[in-house]
Amino acid sequence: MSRKVHNPPAQSPTPNQRRFLRALELHGDGNLDDAERLLERIVRKEPSNFGGLHLLGVISIQRHEFQRGAELITRSISLYPNDAFAHRNLGIALICMKRFEPSLASLDRAIALEPRLADAHYNRGVALNALGRIDEALASYDRAIGLDANYVEAYENRGLVLNELLRPEEALVNLDRALALRPQMASAHYNRGIVLNELMRYGDAVASYDRAIVLKPEFADAHWNKSLNLLLRGNWENGWHLYEWRKKAAENVVSRKYIRPDWTGDAEIKGKTLLVHSEQGLGDTIQFCRYALLAEAAGAKVILTTQEVLTRLVRGLSPTLDVVGSDAVPAEFDYHAALMSMPLAFGTTEENIPRMVPYLHAEPERVRMWSDRIGAHGFKVGVCWQGNKRASADVGRSFPLDRFRGISKIAGVRLISLQKGVGEEQLLNLPVGMTVEVLADELDAGPDAFLDTAAVMQSLDLVITADTSIAHLGGALARPTWVVLKHVPDWRWQLSRADSPWYPTLRLFRQGRSGDWNSAFDEIEHALIAQIETSK
Repeated sequence: MSRKVHNPPAQSPTPNQRRFLRALELHGDGNLDDAERLLERIVRKEPSNFGGLHLLGVISIQRHEFQRGAELITRSISLYPNDAFAHRNLGIALICMKRFEPSLASLDRAIALEPRLADAHYNRGVALNALGRIDEALASYDRAIGLDANYVEAYENRGLVLNELLRPEEALVNLDRALALRPQMASAHYNRGIVLNELMRYGDAVASYDRAIVLKPEFADAHWNKSLNLLLRGNWENGWHLYEWRKKAAENVVSRKYIRPDWTGDAEIKGKTLLVHSEQGLGDTIQFCRYALLAEAAGAKVILTTQEVLTRLVRGLSPTLDVVGSDAVPAEFDYHAALMSMPLAFGTTEENIPRMVPYLHAEPERVRMWSDRIGAHGFKVGVCWQGNKRASADVGRSFPLDRFRGISKIAGVRLISLQKGVGEEQLLNLPVGMTVEVLADELDAGPDAFLDTAAVMQSLDLVITADTSIAHLGGALARPTWVVLKHVPDWRWQLSRADSPWYPTLRLFRQGRSGDWNSAFDEIEHALIAQIETSK
């Protein structure tokens, strides 16, 4: 006997459910304002509405209101802890807030709940890369691509990581794949230019930067990197002009704003007060502070701001120069200029670079003190091997301390460490038979940088260093200094040449190919043996 089945009547959606469905439609159409108004109404009436809180958080992230987005999504997760998408979106908000460790935890939770969530793997790679865990980042990008073979952003970021790992040929393959999928992707053309530069395909790199600029005319980083390419190859005039785009770049290196006019070299500065403000790293300040002397020679009263740690050292430039810390804002001045805009203002070419060295000086009392401590015996070589690991420019630039092992075996050579901070830990694990002398803990232990190091350099026969601020200090002091450079160096060292147009006492040693320090140090060992023989 058949039995009649009675289905319960369908329930009509509640007003809040209808509002939420409408908010989803509006959000999908890109109408964030109306979607947000509906969602806020939902949450006012129903504070524990998971969907309303979550979507409000997503909209906040889209508006770059990352803190608010993270708070709203965290509230939604407290109501429903097992939603993979909420954990994924919280991870994205935390990445945008540069809170990479907690973002990684959120993304790991999202993946545990939904292992096939490709963009959770992708964003996990972003967080890992920011934490310097680039091998793990590469694996996460690989997983994202394995789940979504057309994941354009994953190919692009995979290319960037491979370039950091000194695998530029593979990096280029990934960026070309990204562009095959999305030819109008300006960032991929820009990053392709960076990789081509590493491959020494400089003309092709410029073409990629230019393509990025066509697609996005105000792409400041593309203009800036093009300038570095031109300066590296000695195209000074065009390079300096494009270098001004650094002021608009994503990592804005010239953050201070002033109400007085920017001096570009056109206005007469004789009898005027010119404020020159430092930017970027300590080495940049040491290299370009000499331009304050040119401004004085043009008749200006010059106020030079530097990083606080450099003010005492740089005051030795000129008795009439007013050197103050970077946070100081003088009450009166007529013009201002960013320090690294001064070469443009003075029309710098290789022929007219101000080569007057030394232009910085060690304090005589400190020279006497350190000379007594170091002693006169042996051929004294100061060594520095590690730059600032946090700087993007340090990729491939520093080398391990044990690269000096061959030099340490040369008869009569004394290696004396000039390394401060990061990198000093390598002194605890020297190869058997290698000795590096470490100076007292008070070396530059006070608030002023390089005062003791400058005095020590005056007491040495030679300095050998990676591309760090020590190289610039050696050049500014006119000390014999050998700089060991990666295959594609920073723009200021240019290509192929063994000398520097910026510093007459510097000698440059270059990798034979990317990652090959052996060739550079073999050349250094032979040159050092020859110099010691000549000096006998």
